[in-house]
Amino acid sequence: MGVPILILGQSGSGKSTSLRNFEIEEVGVFNVASKPLPFKKKLNVMNKATYGTITTALQRGKLKRYVIDDSQYLMAFGMFAKAKEAGYGKFTDIALDFYNLLKFITDGTPEDTVVYFLHHTETTEDGRVKAKTSGKMLDNQLTLEGLFSVVLLAETADGQYRFRTQSDGCNPCKSPMGMFPLVIDNDLKHVDETIREYYNLNKEPDNNTNNNTTNDERKGA
Repeated sequence: MGVPILILGQSGSGKSTSLRNFEIEEVGVFNVASKPLPFKKKLNVMNKATYGTITTALQRGKLKRYVIDDSQYLMAFGMFAKAKEAGYGKFTDIALDFYNLLKFITDGTPEDTVVYFLHHTETTEDGRVKAKTSGKMLDNQLTLEGLFSVVLLAETADGQYRFRTQSDGCNPCKSPMGMFPLVIDNDLKHVDETIREYYNLNKEPDNNTNNNTTNDERKGA
């Protein structure tokens, strides 16, 4: 049972910057909008990522952590593809595509797999911050934040990037009791380490593994 984590924030709030401390062998980045990363370090990036390419890579399971950068564009691009379709069914289809990706992560990946959704925000008419979707019709089909147990908000204060971990009543931030302090540095590697420790996901290698196992078999595990 994999773990999906939602990282919300406006454009420029430091969501992608939070990847800066990962090494190339530690994380896979699904770059939906194919934007360059905001730092020089090279990471393992798949540009033009789609639902299909994401689930295929997750099935291979070569890494323990993945990031879907600009995940809101999965829905937006779906809307563009269905722009000429009449009726309300397309909104249900777009919501279902996103929901099915989350369900695949929770049901179809190993329990020590963590997938981070870096997602833009929008502000409602009553001043609440929420995950950006493709409109009110889609919101009626899907309450995005409700599908995640951990929702962090990227923000800036005095020129410093940070993550907020609990709601102030106007945003959907949440995290389990005792996992994080109220505000933390926007270091996604540290977030990952903390989540793994909290959920006991730091598995030790199985000492009973057959020593004759081939490299190809190990890679397919």
